[in-house]
Amino acid sequence: MASDLELLCSHVNEKIANIKKTLSLRNCGQEPTLKTMLNKIGDEIIVVNELLNKLELEIQHQEQTNNSLKELCESLEEDYKDVEHLKENIPSHLLQVRVTQRCVKGSDLDPEEPDKAVEPEPIKKPPKEQRSIKEMPFITCDEFNGVPSYMKSRLTYGQINDVIKEINKAVMSKYKILYQPKKSMNSVARNLYHRFINEETKDTKGHYFIVEADIKEFTTLKVDKKFHVILSILRHCRRLSERWGFTMLSKLVSNS
Repeated sequence: MASDLELLCSHVNEKIANIKKTLSLRNCGQEPTLKTMLNKIGDEIIVVNELLNKLELEIQHQEQTNNSLKELCESLEEDYKDVEHLKENIPSHLLQVRVTQRCVKGSDLDPEEPDKAVEPEPIKKPPKEQRSIKEMPFITCDEFNGVPSYMKSRLTYGQINDVIKEINKAVMSKYKILYQPKKSMNSVARNLYHRFINEETKDTKGHYFIVEADIKEFTTLKVDKKFHVILSILRHCRRLSERWGFTMLSKLVSNS
């Protein structure tokens, strides 16, 4: 009971002391010499309060910017990983474009040399016969997905296009010899030329075609069961057709 009364008395005395301080400050504010100073202090407090509000808004803005930059950084890291994955998994059949021309700017020229009139290069006469050899186009993803599962087995999209690349290599090698002037042929090319001519039939007229011997001659492909499965897929995708001659060799025919 005594302790409760002591606490109550202490609380009342504290309130009385606060009232005395308030009255003392109010009395100070009534004095002319102190009133001006208190007004200045009040104005400064208002200015400081406004600055604190602006600082708080700026901190909030910086926090939002920081969060946006973090999200952007994470997004860029994911894009970088995707690009690296694409770079490491480029299909082997895609051709690489090589730039063979170089632009020369005026700043690259020697300033001490006088300007010279550029003489046009003489126009080279084209050879009498220029024949382009048509290549078999690669199959697309949609075409590959349209091939029946029993026909594809475990073959992949890339494996089929790799075979197309080798078949094109054989066709190019064969018809470069056929279109080559006979006078420039060596003995090996001349023997191949005669074999090519002997293998031609009425069914192959107007078409580019190769036989099993050409696959072995110009490529590293193995003419095995897997190879014939891929030929079936290429027939299904209308990339080639087959004809059988008297020699019983499978002839791969593509439209010219």
